Amino acid sequence: MVKLNKIYTRTGDAGTTALVSGPRRDKHDLRVDAYGTVDETNSTVGLARLHTSSIPKLDNMLARIQNDLFDLGADLANPQVEENPELPPLRIVDAQVERLETEIDQLNAELEPLRSFVLPGGTPAAAALHLARTVSRRAERLMVELSRRESLGAPALKYINRLSDFFFVAARHANDGGRADVLWVPGKNR
Repeated sequence: MVKLNKIYTRTGDAGTTALVSGPRRDKHDLRVDAYGTVDETNSTVGLARLHTSSIPKLDNMLARIQNDLFDLGADLANPQVEENPELPPLRIVDAQVERLETEIDQLNAELEPLRSFVLPGGTPAAAALHLARTVSRRAERLMVELSRRESLGAPALKYINRLSDFFFVAARHANDGGRADVLWVPGKNR
């Protein structure tokens, strides 16, 4: 259980932060940037949920994703080293990826077929979900770069990759099943 009594500690005043396992890293470190961008993704989901209360099925999915994003942040904030089996660190697991895939398939089955690329917009919920999609893609790029330098679990990389797909399908779902999608018209303004 997490217990936070004091919010500021002054330990980061010199530009470093502590990872879960204890070592300090610069605040501009790639690992810190990756989990910070996952946190930013979570915040965009919170904004999207301001517009999804009238879509309970989708809102419940987003609530689960917000919790998963905290799990992902914890995973990233704790580098993979030799782990104590009695106190295993929190890691994203394949079951979380599989649930996300199932939910993508459920939502996608209800959508109008795509006739063009979709521009971010439509309903407020869809616009917010498109923002979540682009921020999660940035988190994914950072995580992939980090995985080229340090060990990351395969489920974490799969999860962040599926997440932007989920947000795309969810945005279309929030756009009246795709009927209110804003479609790209190539060369329209030439």
